[in-house]
Amino acid sequence: MSTIAPLPPHLIASAVAAALAEDLGLAGDITTNATIAAAARADAVIAARKAGVISGLDLARAAFVALDPAVTFEAVAGDGGTVLPGAVVARVSGNARALLSAERVALNFMGRMCGIATLTRAYVDAIAGTSAVIVDTRKTTPGLRAFEKYAVRCGGGGNHRVGLFDAVLIKDNHIVAAGGLSAAVAAARASVGHLVKIEVEVDTLAQLAEALKHRIDAVLLDNMTPGQLREAVALTGGRVLTEASGGVNLMTVRAIAESGVDLISVGALTHSAPVLDLGFDFAEAPSAKLHRSRRKSA
Repeated sequence: MSTIAPLPPHLIASAVAAALAEDLGLAGDITTNATIAAAARADAVIAARKAGVISGLDLARAAFVALDPAVTFEAVAGDGGTVLPGAVVARVSGNARALLSAERVALNFMGRMCGIATLTRAYVDAIAGTSAVIVDTRKTTPGLRAFEKYAVRCGGGGNHRVGLFDAVLIKDNHIVAAGGLSAAVAAARASVGHLVKIEVEVDTLAQLAEALKHRIDAVLLDNMTPGQLREAVALTGGRVLTEASGGVNLMTVRAIAESGVDLISVGALTHSAPVLDLGFDFAEAPSAKLHRSRRKSA
């Protein structure tokens, strides 16, 4: 697998801080603080309860470090790696209170991201041997897009545009509102800089032929059958990138890929991926006694 570019540290720090603030609130972890001695130390493992692809280790590490800067976090399986049920993903050692209070935030991030990476890998495996690339969409959890798109990369997929700001994608409603496909493309080309790519969504081969009269970079072939996709690929003659979208699932993706399209966008990667079940368990009881009240019973 090619190297996966790491997530920017500032994005990790801000997301983890927000998640911990949401969980700890104003009073902190009242259960842990009442039952575990402040100086207690513990060793724990994060383990996979189901087979899957790993993603999100840096966020898990950041959650524990935020509550115990001296924590030791040893990743056993790297992001993008495959694990079997029962496999240890990471070992964590540090203040017992910190480990317990950060546990859910760490597992929430990792479970979500591992689930996306695992589903992405299933799609990538389903089209193995073809030239197509599985890519994501903007159908992501608000505020978590960077992490979910990173998880897609961990699963072997690619990323579509990050947001509305980094590429032009002229869709059906843009075409209607602009007064037609040609008018929409002309307006976009006159407005954006020379480094901004333009993609046009088309529903028919006639629309595709019209789009190809203009200087565009890619076409989104929406809800076409594999037969129509093959015709569309032939019509483009390699002049632009071809992206298939709509009606894509694990049962149909192989036939879509074999049509010769360059890209297959799959919204389900981020909006419907099941969370990968991960466990967090202490190796043994914390090294200090349970916190007990000194008050005498009445």
